Amino acid sequence: MLTLTPDERRALRAQAHTLKPVVMIAQNGLTDAVLKEIELALSSHELIKVRVFDAEREQRDEWLNSACESLNAAPIQRIGNILVLYRPNPELHAAPAAKPPVRKATTKPSAGKPVPTRSSPAKPVPGRRGIARNAKVSAFKPRGR
Repeated sequence: MLTLTPDERRALRAQAHTLKPVVMIAQNGLTDAVLKEIELALSSHELIKVRVFDAEREQRDEWLNSACESLNAAPIQRIGNILVLYRPNPELHAAPAAKPPVRKATTKPSAGKPVPTRSSPAKPVPGRRGIARNAKVSAFKPRGR
């Protein structure tokens, strides 16, 4: 089982506050399938919450300890029916491999045709929202007083 300092636990509890449970333990308990799901979640997220349904306090503590021992994770906290587990994943923190610089092809525009600098405005479509529906709009005439 992974051990953490109290300061590391406190920081991880703060990060876990906004998380939602990603694995549920129901009436069948901590089965191999549930352990596999916890393993997948830990490998992709590092810090997860697990919700437990229909279990007593001692049973929840036992499941938390057995899951942490079998998956080499650290128990962060248990509040009611929510268990928080942490296991660092070095692949998530690895720096991406440097890509070689891409060389741009140097092409010169042909001398025969001019290169347009911007596109021409679209033609107004009657009946569309935001475009005047009456194409024959006369100049503004003030009302006579």
